[in-house]
Amino acid sequence: MGVAACGQSWQSAVGDAARKSPEARIVVLDVVSGRLMASHRLDEAARTLASPGSTLKPLLLYRLLTAGRWEADHRVACDRRLAIAGHRLACTHPPALPFDSRQALAWSCNSYFAEVARSLRPGELGSLLAPTGLLASTGLSPREATADLPEPRTLTAMELAVLGVDGVRVTPLELAAAYRWLAQELAVHPRSAAAATVRAGLEDSASFGMAGPANLGGVPVAGKTGTAEGAASSQTHGWFVGMAPAENPQIVVAVYLPTGRGADAARVAGELLASSPLRKP
Repeated sequence: MGVAACGQSWQSAVGDAARKSPEARIVVLDVVSGRLMASHRLDEAARTLASPGSTLKPLLLYRLLTAGRWEADHRVACDRRLAIAGHRLACTHPPALPFDSRQALAWSCNSYFAEVARSLRPGELGSLLAPTGLLASTGLSPREATADLPEPRTLTAMELAVLGVDGVRVTPLELAAAYRWLAQELAVHPRSAAAATVRAGLEDSASFGMAGPANLGGVPVAGKTGTAEGAASSQTHGWFVGMAPAENPQIVVAVYLPTGRGADAARVAGELLASSPLRKP
């Protein structure tokens, strides 16, 4: 299939998904070239700044594992009752033995990543995330907004920022670009412990974990959901960002729902992939 025809097929798939979720901001990027393959509400995707929720977790985990700042087999117990500064962050995963990094990513364990946050030094979160491209405009649309990340200076602020619920806001375009960076990193360093852990955690997440609805489209996906409250209300918005097909990613799909949860955004991604060029007859 030629580039133009492939782009038309992706736009058709995005259109199919958008008919059921017209408010969704949807972005599809080519992993190799970074080309925008298809989109829905691109202007809003470029200008919408929102808390990313748990979609930050794989980016930060990969950076820390690569730097030797965190061990993949480090385990953390979770009683599913986490609360930080008035934010109720209780985990919804099933009761379990202490999670390692892969399991914590698959089940999006907030207790695990709150402990990750406590390992960071004041003022370094931005420097850890900057190489991913998350904090800069992508060039994919004119008049883009850029990420808002005042450096957390207290432990509480660091925990909330790492969990993506307060103190950081990004656009769907920036998040798509960051996961494209991650897809390329996983391809370039496939044998590293960091790549193996994050890839497996994202595949698990979209297989049986929190991002499971994304896999219902018949295309294997490696991806992550995110849910967070808006700055001005307790109404939640939902994210899904993933790479497909999981074994050899060709595209990144990012879905943002201004009202909903991460599982809802993952379902939109699954519907998109069901009619995409990646779906085999």
